[in-house]
Amino acid sequence: MRVELEGRVAVVTGGANGIGRSTVDALVNNGAQVAIVDIDTQAGMKTVEEIKEMGGNCLFVEGNVSDAAQMEDIAAQIAAHFGKIEILINNAGINTRSNRVPIHQYTLEDWQRILEIDLTGVFTTSRAVIPHILDTHSKSGSENATGRIVNISSIAGLVPLRLQSAYVAAKAGVANLTRSMALELGPEGILVNAVAPGSTLTRGTRALFYGDDGAYTENAASLLSHIPLGRPGETTEIAAAVLFLVSPDASYINGTILTVDGGWTAGYTRDW
Repeated sequence: MRVELEGRVAVVTGGANGIGRSTVDALVNNGAQVAIVDIDTQAGMKTVEEIKEMGGNCLFVEGNVSDAAQMEDIAAQIAAHFGKIEILINNAGINTRSNRVPIHQYTLEDWQRILEIDLTGVFTTSRAVIPHILDTHSKSGSENATGRIVNISSIAGLVPLRLQSAYVAAKAGVANLTRSMALELGPEGILVNAVAPGSTLTRGTRALFYGDDGAYTENAASLLSHIPLGRPGETTEIAAAVLFLVSPDASYINGTILTVDGGWTAGYTRDW
């Protein structure tokens, strides 16, 4: 998909790996200049090097989205570097990959860690970046909404899953926070939407899906039986949804949660 983003400046949190990295590639390939905010310095710097080799313009800033003061400084640094900010992708997020337990066995430490990154991180980053997007919009002199924010939620925030109470709560919060932001910021020239991925194949989930022999594991086969397309999503497919929402063609889409899940949440495909 080709969209016109020439000269636009985007910030992508968690942009060094997975969905974030594919989103960075999609934005750069369509003309945007991108700032990556991530705690993975090695992967972030490698991404910048690879993008610059392809002729793109990319900046990496190490940062933790749950640190409000740090995000204020980072937003100002990015705005000073590029001269403006127009697009924000709140992608940074975590989940427990092991020791998934019911809520009465869930540790407070895991609860707080996930909520701080997955939900509070969206708030602190948005609060830090939005003034710069508003400033850019006011200087453009356009009456149309030119700013874009896309928050990465999850189907777990739309259809609750077992044994992931913190993640489910955080991603549900992101979905409704997105709607609230859309109501507040639409009149100010910023469109706010979210993408809710289903099971997506990343470096972190590859071991979940595939066994040592390269075939789907038993657990993965059971999971995929709920998905009409019968496979996990690719990070590039999630990035394509993000790219559409920041494109000029999405100029009348605001407050939407775009589900990209292969049909999972449409209903079960089993013959009962």
